[in-house]
Amino acid sequence: MRLKLSRPLLLLAALGVVLTVVVMARRSDGPTGINATRSNGRSTTTTAAAKETPVADLRLERLKSDPSELGPSTRNPFQFKPKAPPPSPPRAQTNGNAALPTAPVVVAPPVPQGPPPPPPIALKYIGVLETAQGRVAIFRDSGGDVINGKEGDIIDGRYRLLKIGVESADLAYVDGRGRQTIRLSGQ
Repeated sequence: MRLKLSRPLLLLAALGVVLTVVVMARRSDGPTGINATRSNGRSTTTTAAAKETPVADLRLERLKSDPSELGPSTRNPFQFKPKAPPPSPPRAQTNGNAALPTAPVVVAPPVPQGPPPPPPIALKYIGVLETAQGRVAIFRDSGGDVINGKEGDIIDGRYRLLKIGVESADLAYVDGRGRQTIRLSGQ
C-alpha cells in the first residue's frame, strides 16, 4: 500500500520541481537591454543594451508655443451657418485676341410624373369554355377561388373582362385604368 501512495506523490513533487525551474528561467530571461546579475555579483549587459539605439530628434520646443500666437476661435458647434453661395459661372476663355463664348449650362426642371400605375391584376387565366351563350373565361385568384365571366362582366368586383381570346384575356380595372393582357397559364 505504501508503494502505491509514494508513486503519485513522487510524480507530483517532480512536476512541482519542473514548474519551479520553468518559472525561475522565465524570470531571469527578462526583456533585452536590462542588466542581469551573475551569481558572483558582477553585472552583465546584453548585446542589445550595449548597442546605442538612435533617438529621433523630437524638437520639443515646437510644442511650447505662446498662447498669444493662436487667434480666437470663431467656431460655434451650437450655431448653424448659412450655406456657401454657389460657385460663379466660368468666364469666357480667350484665344489670342478673340474671346470664345461659353454655352450656359441649362438645367432642365424635373418632369412631373403622373400618378403611379395601378398594381398588376392578380388573376390567372386558366382557360376558356365554349357554351351556347358564348365564351366564358375561367380565372383563379390568389386565394385559389375559381371565377368565371363573359366579355363585359365585372370579375371579383374590381376588374372588367374586356376580351376573351384563346390564349389570353384582356382585363382592366372597373374605372378604366390599368388595362392588362393575361396569358393562359393552364393551372
